Parts: sequence; structure tokens; C-alpha cells
Amino acid sequence: MKIERIASIPLVLHDPYFSIWSPADKLYETDTVHWSKAPQRLYGYVTIDGVVYSFLGNKEFHPAIEQKSVEITATATRYTFENEKLELTVRFTSPLLLDNPVLVSRPCTYIDYEVRRKQEAEVRIDFTVTSDLVQNTPGDIIGGSYDNKSFRYAFMGKAGQHPLGHSGDNITIDWGFVYLASEEPYVSTGYEAGSNKLTTTAKLGKEKNQASIIIAYDDLVSIFYFGSWQKAYWTKEYDTILDAIEASFRDKKEVLAKAELLDENIEDRAEKIGGEDYALLCNVSYRHAVAAHKLIADKDGKLIFLSKENDSNGCIGTVDVSYPSVPLFLLYDTEYVKGMLRPVFYFAQCPVWEYDFAPHDVGRYPYASGQVYGLNKEHENKEFRHNNGYVFPFYYMYPSGSKTYELKYQMPVEECGNMLILTAAVCALDKSADFAKPYYKLLKQWTEYLLTYGADPGEQLCTDDFAGHLSHNVNLSAKAIMGIEAFAQLAKQLGEDAVSGEYHRKAAHMAKDWEVRALAGDHYRLTFDNPDSWSLKYNLVWDKFFGSRLFSDKVFEKEIAYYISKNNTYGVPLDSRKNYTKSDWILWCAAFAENKEQTEKLLSPVAEYVRKTATRVPFSDWYETVTGEYCHFIARSVQGGIFMPMLLR
Repeated sequence: MKIERIASIPLVLHDPYFSIWSPADKLYETDTVHWSKAPQRLYGYVTIDGVVYSFLGNKEFHPAIEQKSVEITATATRYTFENEKLELTVRFTSPLLLDNPVLVSRPCTYIDYEVRRKQEAEVRIDFTVTSDLVQNTPGDIIGGSYDNKSFRYAFMGKAGQHPLGHSGDNITIDWGFVYLASEEPYVSTGYEAGSNKLTTTAKLGKEKNQASIIIAYDDLVSIFYFGSWQKAYWTKEYDTILDAIEASFRDKKEVLAKAELLDENIEDRAEKIGGEDYALLCNVSYRHAVAAHKLIADKDGKLIFLSKENDSNGCIGTVDVSYPSVPLFLLYDTEYVKGMLRPVFYFAQCPVWEYDFAPHDVGRYPYASGQVYGLNKEHENKEFRHNNGYVFPFYYMYPSGSKTYELKYQMPVEECGNMLILTAAVCALDKSADFAKPYYKLLKQWTEYLLTYGADPGEQLCTDDFAGHLSHNVNLSAKAIMGIEAFAQLAKQLGEDAVSGEYHRKAAHMAKDWEVRALAGDHYRLTFDNPDSWSLKYNLVWDKFFGSRLFSDKVFEKEIAYYISKNNTYGVPLDSRKNYTKSDWILWCAAFAENKEQTEKLLSPVAEYVRKTATRVPFSDWYETVTGEYCHFIARSVQGGIFMPMLLR
């Protein structure tokens, strides 16, 4: 779909390190950047009858060829430029097709040019990649340019590399190699040692109208995963990045056709649910959400799908980040959600995790080596200074009794509810509880925790931890109730009808009590003890998903009507305390709206935020509903939650 403007436009998206965006209305107005705002400069020029025009990156000394339009779909971004002699289209396609894990992992973006001449003209297109892509810290760069069977390629990277040499947030990669490649004889590739850049030149002359290149990244080693150094999932299929690039050329026609079908399907379904505004939100969220993860396999070959908390704290595999992200992945393949859950189940069984509730995360990207959230401050000060670049100790190896974590900073009800709900959602869609069987003991333990503490949670954090500790959280209680119901659903699938009935009855009793204690006339409260408060009750959506009918229809009717009445310019606030909101939670609430009109009233202001915000960062999920300024959080996986209305239908 054509867009007039969005906060930041996706160009090359594959994982938390290989992620390039244009924070401008016109592709030539400013340099391209990593999601963290660090420079990741790409340049593009078209030479027409000897005159050089800029179309990509800060145009510097060259005039720009006027940008006429930009279109964004789930998998591609397409720009059109035009002057009196020709029309040039440039399309960036990152084919992250969720029905194919190899494609999700394969770090190759297609860049396709097409020229439509108005007059006879000599045309040349140059594309440049700077060494920004391969270094977070200064260092000598090496590279080269070669022929390889059916294609030519150029590459570069740091001469002195330390793969997985740092850990942190808002930092870029400092290892691996970036590649440019082409298989067309009239497209040359090169590495310029003096200026540390890769180039391709497509000489289209007066006749040729199309050219294609691939930009790719080989990170060498991707994740430290509980004692093993794991490469990206694509290496299961290809021995080298050159094999992956060759395959990308070979299957390009088929892959692009599938990508276009996916794009059309998503846009069509979205428009039927929430009009053009919902289609926009889905289009700008798809690549964004997928590329906030890294896909690997564990030592047993099972898929592991690890998120990074971008512009948050850099945590890897965070449970309450996976929780809002899953609607997109449940839509296409539950294996990705299993890949989010497996690391958490693994860590929860390590001796260092002595709690009877679920953990928060499994480390800090790219190290899955044990939870780093809520560390005991004395312990942390002795062993680790919290700083980008440092690598946390391997907490998963610590013994019991080490007092690694501070109870005050955990999220007990939050993470128990999340793990139970997500496990049950996977098994419901699989129509089998086989995935849950090995973890049954843990799941029951977490359910008992919710029964004890979930009806009226004490002072603790929830996923909206930026709002601080809160007692008597009504929405968190709803999550606890749905977590208990999730266990009842799992028990039923496992043939334990008596157990299922017992826990379902307990959840139903808690829900009825919740309705009485949370009621505040025309809405339901933020906290049980404050009748003048309110909040988005996004956790209720699972009652619709499971069809459990624990909460009466009037709960949903009252809440939706109240949210609409509280709409600001850019959306409904998260709760009565502040004007900020979370885009993912608004869309979860829109999912249980009664009709398209209500759905659109909730989601359209979010689309307006994407179009109008002055903060030029990739779709932030935490922003001010009055001013449109982003608060924090950039390019996070939680925008997979935008797909909740589509999942629920």
C-alpha cells in the first residue's frame, strides 16, 4: 500500500543486528540508520546521460531524482523516483516467510531496480555499503571482490574480530562480514580498500530496464545458548554464506511470488477487519516483529526463537516480551512460539532459579546464559558493572543458595500467567498437548502460585514495569485467572478431565469475584482498591481465544465503550495514571471489540501515531497519546501483537 509518511521506513531487516531503516520521508533526505539510530549508511545513485542523481542516503553534492511514492507491504518496501527522462523503482524485499524457517533465518535481502524510460537515455545505477554495517568500534577493515560460479560478490569486515564479543542494548555488531552480490553480467561488484566500502554498478545502457543485487550478512556465530555457541538456523541448510546467496538467486522467482501472495493476503484480511489503518499497522509491523528475533536450533535440533529487548534493556528471550508478540507467530506456525518458550523452561529448571514462579528472561543478547533482570544488587555490584559491552556471568551455572536475584524486582504473577497462557495457546492450535507434557510439573507449580497470589496480587511489577510497582492490579489478576484456565485447558487435552474441571471451576469462581470487586459503574478499575481508576484489560483477550467464557459479556461491552470514550489523538492511554500507552495492548483490546466500527475507533489513532509522530524511530510501542512523542522502546518484537485482531478472527 502507498503511504504518505511513517516514523521510520524498513529497508533491510533480518535480526537485531542486521536491521537498516530510513528515518525520512524521502529516501535521499538523510542517511540510513540501524534501529538504534547508529549510522548504517547505504548510498544509491542513478546516472542518466552522464548526470548523477541521488536516490538513497544523504544526497550530499548530487541533486536528487524526485521521489514520487513509497509503498510498504509486509515483506517489501518499494520507492518510485522520476524526472523528465525516466521513472526508477527500487524495491527492498526481506522475504521473512514464516512457513519456512530457513527463509526467516537466511540473511539475504533482494534489492531490485526497474527503469521505465520516457526518452532514450544511458542509465547506470550505483549502490554503496559503508563499513558502518560491520563495526561498533573502530578497527581496520578487510575485504575483497570475487567471482563465484554463477555470481559475483564483494565482502568486508573487521580485520580483528571477536564474535559475540559484547553484550548490551542500543549497540551494533562488531563481527562478521557484509556481502553484496549480483548474477547479472552487466552488474559489477567491488570492494574499495581505501574508503572501506562495497559497491555495485549496474550498467543498463540505453536498452536494459532491470537489475538486481543481494545484500547479505554472515555473523559467523549468532548466540551463546546455555553453554553452546550456536550459528544461525540457516546454516543447517547451507554450509557457507556464499551457498545461501547462491540459493537466494536460484529460488528468487519462487520466493518473491510467495512473498507477494503473503503481502496480498495480510493486507486483504487486515482491511476486512479494520480498514486501511489496520492494513497499514500490519504492513509496518510484520518484518519489524520477525527481525527483532534471532532464529537458531539447540543441540537437539529444536527451533529456538530468541527476541531482543531493543531500546529497553537488551534482554534475550524475555517472557513478557514474547507474550505480546505471539499473535503474529501463532497465526503462521506455533513452532516459533515453542522456540520462545523452550529457553525459559530450560532456565526455570536450573538450580540458580529457586523460585516457585516463572523467570523473566534468559540473559542479555546475544547471551542466553541465565536471567539478568532483577539481580541482587550486592551480588551484581560484586561481579558485574551494568554496561554495554560487558558480558554477564553465566548465571545458569550458579548453584542454589547463591542469592543471585532480588525478589522485589521479579514479576511472579506476570510471568507465570504468560508461560501458562502461551503454552496452552500453542497446544490449542496444535490440537495436541505433546509440547506441554515434559513441563507439566512446572506448569502445575506455576498454576498453584497463581491460585495463591493471583486473585488480588500484592505489590509487584507486571510487564508494564516502566509504570512501577502496583498493588491490587485488576488486569494482572485477569492474567492470573486466564493462566489458571490455561492449565485447565492443557489438563483436558492430556486426558485429565477431573483436574481440568477442578481448575476451570476455580478460574470461573475467581472471574465472578473479579467482576464484583473490579466494577466501577461503567468500567472496571485499574486497582481493586481505587474506584476512580481504569486501565486497558488486554489480558481478557484470552477468554475469547480459549472460548472459556469466564467473564460475562458485559465486561467486554463496558470496557470497549469506556476505552473509546478515553481516546486521545494517538490512542487510548494505558491506564488512568498517565497519557502514555502501549500500541500492542490497544490492538489486543481492539480484538475483542464487537464490530468493525469499534475496532477502527481503537486502532485508527495508533495508525495516526505511526503517520504523524515527530520521533523518527521504528514503530515504538510505548508513546504519548497526546503529543505523539515516543517514550522508549524501538523496533521491539512486541509489535507482533498488532496481529491479535487477525488471530482472534
